[in-house]
Amino acid sequence: QVQLVESGGGLVQAGDSPKLSCTASGRAFSTYSMGWFRQAPGKEHEFVAAITRSGGSTYYRDSVKGRFTISRDNAKNTVWLQMNSLKPEDTAVYYCAADSTIVVLTSTLYDRWGQGTQVTVSS
Repeated sequence: QVQLVESGGGLVQAGDSPKLSCTASGRAFSTYSMGWFRQAPGKEHEFVAAITRSGGSTYYRDSVKGRFTISRDNAKNTVWLQMNSLKPEDTAVYYCAADSTIVVLTSTLYDRWGQGTQVTVSS
């Protein structure tokens, strides 16, 4: 089973461009679809971005399209979330998730989750 560790969060200013990383341990990273989700205080988990096993297709929630980019390197067992033009409403704990059989990549039905990394955007 793959284990996921996120990094790259912290306190940033509005307009900053941090990059989150999620590194997976275990084998066969290339067989997992990967997703990024976030949870703001008092709100439910919400989909942010996802990428297919090969990296050939990506998906984004509307509010981050054009600002966030998901990418992966299967040789490095890593998926990234480049976040540009951050806004205070992007403040949340960001989680990466993995699943080898998930069909709807925008759903929360991934079976492996990281511990999350806090991103706080100050105005």
